[in-house]
Amino acid sequence: MQQAVGYVRVSTVQQATDGVSLDAQRARIAAWCQANGYELIALHADEGLSGKCATNRPALRAALNDACASKAALVVYSLSRLARSTQDALGISERLRKSGADLVSLSEKIDTTSAAGKMVFRMLAVLAEFERDVIAERTRAAMQHKRSRGERVSREAAYGSRLTPDGRVEADPTEQRVVELVAGLHAAGWSLRKIAAALEAEGLRPRKGLRWHPQTVARIAAAGSARKLAVA
Repeated sequence: MQQAVGYVRVSTVQQATDGVSLDAQRARIAAWCQANGYELIALHADEGLSGKCATNRPALRAALNDACASKAALVVYSLSRLARSTQDALGISERLRKSGADLVSLSEKIDTTSAAGKMVFRMLAVLAEFERDVIAERTRAAMQHKRSRGERVSREAAYGSRLTPDGRVEADPTEQRVVELVAGLHAAGWSLRKIAAALEAEGLRPRKGLRWHPQTVARIAAAGSARKLAVA
């Protein structure tokens, strides 16, 4: 007979408002095991604990360890009982998969013991990855836009600007001169190393260090080009 490990969780507020008590979750898990021919070898419960983080839920850790060790199916009432987000649930599912175990979520009807269930969960994984990529893309675009406007994007102002004592961003005359010089020489076809040598010959120094490196010159040239595009 195939084996299953149950996991249930509820917080005090959710138990009062949702009515999905620990006993109700246990009953649903036991019923699934009986209907599908699984032996319920263990059932772990986290009572009154948030699903925000898996590290503060000892029963979840125990359930995962049991399921992985026995290559059993981890059965939960819903993904919300298992993890705070789909991404977290996918991470748990990946750990189970690598151990030869499965995941069954009764509310969402996700069952990786079947081919169809595996397909649904893979689709969720693709969607979660797509969401992460879109967020990262938007973040990069927003930061590049702020840099092009000389706005602060980190603890330091973008090159060509400086922070005032009250936290505002203002132009730095010396660095602005460097930006203009780099832009002009780069547009004229000078190599990065040749531009670096010209800056040092002019007695201009980078923000950090004593010598100009081609990579630093390239970043300033790119920022200058982006700033011109933003103004245009």
